[in-house]
Amino acid sequence: MAAKTDQFVSPDYFALDELLTEEQKLIRESVRNYVKKEISPIIEDYAQKAEFPQQIVKQLGDLGCFGPTIPAEYGGGGLDYISYGLMMQELERGDSGVRSTASVQGSLVMFPIYEYGSEEQRHKYLPKLASGEWLGCFGLTEPDHGSNPAGMLTNIRDAGDHVILNGAKMWISNAPFSQVAVVWAKDEQGDIRGVIVERGMKGFSTPTTHGKWSLRASATGELVFDNVAVPKENILNVKGLKGPLSCLTRARYGIAWGSVGAAMDCYDTALRYSLERVQFDRPIGAFQLQQKKLAEMITEITKAQLLNWRLGVLMNEHKASPQQVSMAKRNGCEIAANIARDARQMLGGMGITGEYSIMRHMMNIESVITYEGTHDIHLLITGMDVTGLNAFK
Repeated sequence: MAAKTDQFVSPDYFALDELLTEEQKLIRESVRNYVKKEISPIIEDYAQKAEFPQQIVKQLGDLGCFGPTIPAEYGGGGLDYISYGLMMQELERGDSGVRSTASVQGSLVMFPIYEYGSEEQRHKYLPKLASGEWLGCFGLTEPDHGSNPAGMLTNIRDAGDHVILNGAKMWISNAPFSQVAVVWAKDEQGDIRGVIVERGMKGFSTPTTHGKWSLRASATGELVFDNVAVPKENILNVKGLKGPLSCLTRARYGIAWGSVGAAMDCYDTALRYSLERVQFDRPIGAFQLQQKKLAEMITEITKAQLLNWRLGVLMNEHKASPQQVSMAKRNGCEIAANIARDARQMLGGMGITGEYSIMRHMMNIESVITYEGTHDIHLLITGMDVTGLNAFK
């Protein structure tokens, strides 16, 4: 398939750029240019073949997309949360799987090591993860424990200067290519602990998950632990669900921005197509029903952009609640799914081909709407926040 020129023009209906700093706009521009140059020309081919473009790991490291909010002394960018959000928006505009690679590395691997790790752990792992020399993954979800991680069966038991880790995790992004895994397991007291597991530790394997119709250009696998001896210096200093949930809050924040990037790409594609495709002697964009779709798309994108920007301000001020992040994640995924579906309809049969990005986004969003907390779970998080009543059980 011949590589097509990426003609994306970013929608900004309410002049949100005026709310951004020059640095934030420069960061967005650098990631946008990277996506146009390195991702758009290859991503359809990799998705069709269900292959992970391994070269992007070093590229994303060079670009500063891994752990951009981590302090510079550990290899991070020392950037604010709006800059981080803009990065994720631009990466997912290219492909959800590419953004997933960056989200997992920064929010789910580097963040817990920075937040709960010792200075030795920080200096050992963070610079290599930030540069893309190492890829990391996050082991929380299990075959029988997804939305209810507290029920996890993966466990560690004391064995002197190390712990013995047993269990299995699944649906783990980056797993097949990771050098490092941040894994959550129960200790003998029943407390959830985080441990850093390294590739090469005896009894640790990462089988690849095959047959996905979604996130096909992203590497997904399992983590299997068969009596893995993990040194005690690899244990993170946190107990309970607070550890993994604080990581998920950061990842969900990135998804809130990223999913809107996918929606923006679908809208931009549909708008351009509607001006070029002629039926009944006029461009289809001249018909009322097509204008209705486009008007609703840009309205929802604009609302989501404003929501994400405000959430970014609150994150920077350390005032954002996990519940606010849940709302933004759910909203971004919902509008992206709806916009992808409407955009696909506007393109007719062409919408299902790899010549356009829409069907790939549409399939990817089906995963994004589920991972890091399902659509329904985020709804109940908001419901519990506003009523004070727990509907989970």
